[in-house]
Amino acid sequence: MHVPDPATLLRALANLPAFAGLAPADLNALALKGLAHRHWRLGATGALLRVPVRAPAGADPALLLAQQVAGFARAQASGHVPRLIAVLPPSDELPFGALVVEAIDGRTPRLPDDATALASALAAIHGLMMPAPRARAPLPDAADSFAATLAQIERQVGECGGAQLAADAARQIDAELAWARGFAAAAAERPLPPKALILTDTHAGNFLVRDDGRAIFVDLEKAQYGCPAIDLAHTTLRPSARWDRDGDHVWTPAETASFVAAYLDRTGPQRAAALRPWLLPFRRLVWLRTTTMYWRRLSRADFTAALAPDIADHVRAVIADALAPETIAGVRAEWLDATAS
Repeated sequence: MHVPDPATLLRALANLPAFAGLAPADLNALALKGLAHRHWRLGATGALLRVPVRAPAGADPALLLAQQVAGFARAQASGHVPRLIAVLPPSDELPFGALVVEAIDGRTPRLPDDATALASALAAIHGLMMPAPRARAPLPDAADSFAATLAQIERQVGECGGAQLAADAARQIDAELAWARGFAAAAAERPLPPKALILTDTHAGNFLVRDDGRAIFVDLEKAQYGCPAIDLAHTTLRPSARWDRDGDHVWTPAETASFVAAYLDRTGPQRAAALRPWLLPFRRLVWLRTTTMYWRRLSRADFTAALAPDIADHVRAVIADALAPETIAGVRAEWLDATAS
């Protein structure tokens, strides 16, 4: 992790004429909620400095930054993401570069009251015109979203390093993994999932709701081209929906159904019909993706050490809850009951 000091930030910003006159007092750090970025509000400019402070081992910082730039730039036409203002390329002082984006005045969504606002934002972003295949780079663009997500899950399982789970939790995860492998193996029997620009990490903490009720998605780090059902599942599944302390919410089945219905109403009948058969398969798959990610984190050094104690406590509690056998059984009952009926 590399967190630059204020003097470094001001030197980098001096290369941008609109921000060259900033003083140390103009750097107003936002509360630390995540691990991948630090954010500073830039005085009265209406802008926010978004600085990546870590990257996966072996990753190319320039490519990671280019993906964020593309995510913000391409989603901008939806009206539901911050405006991209400037880019600071990777350098010796800023090894992962930085973005300057529009500062959003808003609050964390209140759920379930703001569920329709989230559905409207996702529908607007997913409804953007898809670029031609050759123009989709640098954003990831797997031909088969299900197969690509399953490959990610397989990597995560392989990196769990022997971290111990309760026997019943491990058994249930193995059962879901067997289902996912079987579903993927039968891919030749059905069409590929529909695709759109998706956000991937759509828990409530990555949205802000403005005074006018419009939801703005603020973290485009994981934007890619994939099946919109991924975003709908991640928003509402218990392990991911609880991740952010301020947006922590356990969605009821009725709330989830209402959210999905609001989203489908906004996509148009043709898109809705193409997506419906994929809602439940991706719900199972995204649950498995998040749960195995938490499992993998048990095998790593304490990644919460950089967080404030109260946020670290919340993150550890969410992971423990997600990996508890009774929680897993409760989540799985949703689709196991549906397939049994």
